[in-house]
Amino acid sequence: MPDPVSEKSSRRPFFAIRQPVSRYQIIVSAIGIWVVFFGIWLLATETGAVNQLLVPAPQKVLVTIYELFVERGFAADVGISIGRVIVAFLAASLVAIPLGVVMGAFPAAEAIFNPFVSAWRYLPAPSFIPVLLMWFGTGEAPKLALLFIGVVFFLITLVMDHTKNVRNELIETALTLGAGRGTIVRSVILPAVLPNIVVAMRQMLAVTWTYLVIAEIVASTTGIGAMMMRARRFLHTDEIMAGIIVIGVLGLTFDLLFDRLHRWLFPYLQEKR
Repeated sequence: MPDPVSEKSSRRPFFAIRQPVSRYQIIVSAIGIWVVFFGIWLLATETGAVNQLLVPAPQKVLVTIYELFVERGFAADVGISIGRVIVAFLAASLVAIPLGVVMGAFPAAEAIFNPFVSAWRYLPAPSFIPVLLMWFGTGEAPKLALLFIGVVFFLITLVMDHTKNVRNELIETALTLGAGRGTIVRSVILPAVLPNIVVAMRQMLAVTWTYLVIAEIVASTTGIGAMMMRARRFLHTDEIMAGIIVIGVLGLTFDLLFDRLHRWLFPYLQEKR
């Protein structure tokens, strides 16, 4: 007789609500969506639907990426951009995580800092570029400061919200056992909120990458953004597209590394597929 469980699973719809999918389906879907994307791009350029001066063919962009790395030392620019993202993001995390945890754990701290942090979240980071250039000149400082400003206030709010969502039962139990405030924060709240902090860091790292080009197009001669601005002057759209793809690949790589870090640090939270 047919197994009813197997029969039921085989009839499960492709878009099942909140049902896990197999690793095979994940890989095929991930590859398939990119095949479709590049296929549409190639079709648009080959049929003349777009101007190849403004939208070069994907194969031309791939050749340009190869030439940039092999013949024109683009790897040095990529390394500089990665360094800027890492330094600024670590600095923002060192400020945001402790402050966000304190604000989430102590309502008095939230009452003091949250009005200030909330106001800064609504100020567009690029608007600070003229002031940062006047304060710090044209070196590395204004670029790092722009990346820092673009991330830190959002990360503070995310960490605070996650900290406030720690179950009250855990805190009340610790208080009943005689734990002090410092012990509760270190031994109860921080371990409980740490997985969500890593998730928030992963989300905000993507924001850091989005601000990278803005930070590097202003008075900069190095980095991916500076290369793209040089290409714009001479209408080298293939180089601009190459820079966009490289940033996308780097961002995806860092995102996957954070996902792997989360799985390694908190294996008990992973659902088995």
